[in-house]
Amino acid sequence: MEALIPVINKLQDVFNTVGADIIQLPQIVVVGTQSSGKSSVLESLVGRDLLPRGTGVVTRRPLILQLVHVSPEDGRKTAGDENDPATWKNPRHLSKEIDAEEWGKFLHTKNKIYTDFDEIRQEIENETERISGNNKGISPEPIHLKIFSSNVVNLTLVDLPGMTKVPVGDQPKDIELQIRELILQFISNPNSIILAVTAANTDMATSEALKIAREVDPDGRRTLAVITKLDLMDAGTDAMDVLMGRVIPVKLGIIGVVNRSQLDINNKKSVADSIRDEYGFLQKKYPSLANRNGTKYLARTLNRLLMHHIRDCLPELKTRINVLAAQYQSLLNSYGEPVEDKSATLLQLITKFATEYCNTIEGTAKYIETSELCGGARICYIFHETFGRTLESVDPLGGLNTIDILTAIRNATGPRPALFVPEVSFELLVKRQIKRLEEPSLRCVELVHEEMQRIIQHCSNYSTQELLRFPKLHDAIVEVVTCLLRRRLPVTNEMVHNLVAIELAYINTKHPDFADACGLMNNNIEEQRRNRLARELPSAVPRDKAAPGAGDVSQEPGTGNWRGMLKTSKAEEVSAEEKSKPAAALPASPQKGHAVNLLDVPVPVARKLSAREQRDCEVIERLIKSYFLIVRKNIQDSVPKAVMHFLVNHVKDTLQSELVGQLYKSLLLDDLLTESEDMAQRRKEAADMLKALQRASQIIAEIRETHLW
Repeated sequence: MEALIPVINKLQDVFNTVGADIIQLPQIVVVGTQSSGKSSVLESLVGRDLLPRGTGVVTRRPLILQLVHVSPEDGRKTAGDENDPATWKNPRHLSKEIDAEEWGKFLHTKNKIYTDFDEIRQEIENETERISGNNKGISPEPIHLKIFSSNVVNLTLVDLPGMTKVPVGDQPKDIELQIRELILQFISNPNSIILAVTAANTDMATSEALKIAREVDPDGRRTLAVITKLDLMDAGTDAMDVLMGRVIPVKLGIIGVVNRSQLDINNKKSVADSIRDEYGFLQKKYPSLANRNGTKYLARTLNRLLMHHIRDCLPELKTRINVLAAQYQSLLNSYGEPVEDKSATLLQLITKFATEYCNTIEGTAKYIETSELCGGARICYIFHETFGRTLESVDPLGGLNTIDILTAIRNATGPRPALFVPEVSFELLVKRQIKRLEEPSLRCVELVHEEMQRIIQHCSNYSTQELLRFPKLHDAIVEVVTCLLRRRLPVTNEMVHNLVAIELAYINTKHPDFADACGLMNNNIEEQRRNRLARELPSAVPRDKAAPGAGDVSQEPGTGNWRGMLKTSKAEEVSAEEKSKPAAALPASPQKGHAVNLLDVPVPVARKLSAREQRDCEVIERLIKSYFLIVRKNIQDSVPKAVMHFLVNHVKDTLQSELVGQLYKSLLLDDLLTESEDMAQRRKEAADMLKALQRASQIIAEIRETHLW
């Protein structure tokens, strides 16, 4: 299991090269208030002076510290993989050696080796000032340092700026909030272990480190408390209760340490001497707890905790890396390869777009829309649902009332009284009704045209991702297809207009369906007429006072004229002849409207319709309705066919040749295949990230199950 920590170090190195935090790796995060001894604890773990020291805020950037254990006999640095112990144990792998037992490396200085730890401390100070300035400012950008030594255990630690309350120097007013957010950014990682550092000479109940740790780890499953400065407690007090967990219990334990004082540091007291003195202090003051406290016990505990934690996190980490690798592979595929043969690429993209466009209409596209109807399915819906229902909602007699029909009949007879219903009136009225079918038919063409436009966008978004790489080519293709559709729209409209005009040109009263309807209708009317005459015969009164020619009408209603058909009283007839207004209006009948005066005087006459008038109106209405339904059926069938032939199928057949003819030109190649500015950069980033994830997956795959126990 000891091999697990170098594995995590390898992963950290892999992801540092691409500068991404997409994978949350297990690590130990040191948190505490300012000057609580965090950096001193880290130095004790390393066993060397390597961190900047002083009063006030010293750590102003996160320091990610990787400790790598090497055996004393292999204390030579090689240019191989420093995380792999086999590199040091096999002398044949040595390509570059330096004689040193301990050394360090920074990520930002690449392969430079530091054997002098004073140089390491100076480099940390310089790098901190380079980013954070030289007057107490802080930065969230981490410094990566790797220490190789025979005196350390394998650990990955993060040293963070200490929590503070009052801004000093150039620090902004919200410095407390900034540091808090920085700490939360690291400890919120569920794969991290929190090392909460608190000074022994302060009350543990006021510990800011434990408070912030409890916010992200309320169960305390990944929090370990460290009590520093045990030697600085007030005389007569000790930390026994705190170390025993009686004050505030911490699940992973509470470990007390004694750091070097500033005087010891100034006097160049070594860490080894400090650890020896610490052991003596613990034996004297806390003899019963000496074996469970101190820097060496802390190092072993951290090593054990980190190994177990890595073991627990590894399966999830492996899954996460594999999922991300698949996502980045898909992303990289969508960006496509850099263009080499522009001519072939252009032709391929044009052909692919044309194929996808036609497939979307046919319903065979790879990307089927599930949220709404699209392409050919929507065109079918327009034909049979939208257009069909609109035609069915058109009333055959809409806009016509009884008086309109009577007026048309009279106008068709001219000055002569009609013996029969004139055919001209039927043609005049039925054409007027057929004309009403033109508007919904043209609207159907418009809707299909709009859907053909929408298919362009659908193909761009879902089907041909490559087009998004070349915005100019995308715009050019959209323009060509739009122009093609625009050119076909007037042709299709003209054809639909002609379909309606054809129906208007010749009213075929010999149409089989119409003839059958007429025969059935005549039988019905005759039967109704007989029934009505049978009911009205007993109460019929001869009209001796009627106008000339009216007498015959009363016996034979089928041969009368319009004046004879009017049911007016004697007084009303005289009034009409004198061109004066009627004295009173008769009660209105359900089929009655404003009648047209027989002598063409524009005075409305309220009256009942005669039996002849009612019969004539019924005949015309039924004939109009019968013929209109025949024409509507024809239009409902022929308009979709015309739209398919003149618009949809024509565009499908000519789209590719149109695109090739307009765009496949040598002069346009370079311009059309210009990638968007950030595409190359995004492709490079995605490729680097994919490479890192694949390397990480390979590293994890090398771990054997035996390593985990």
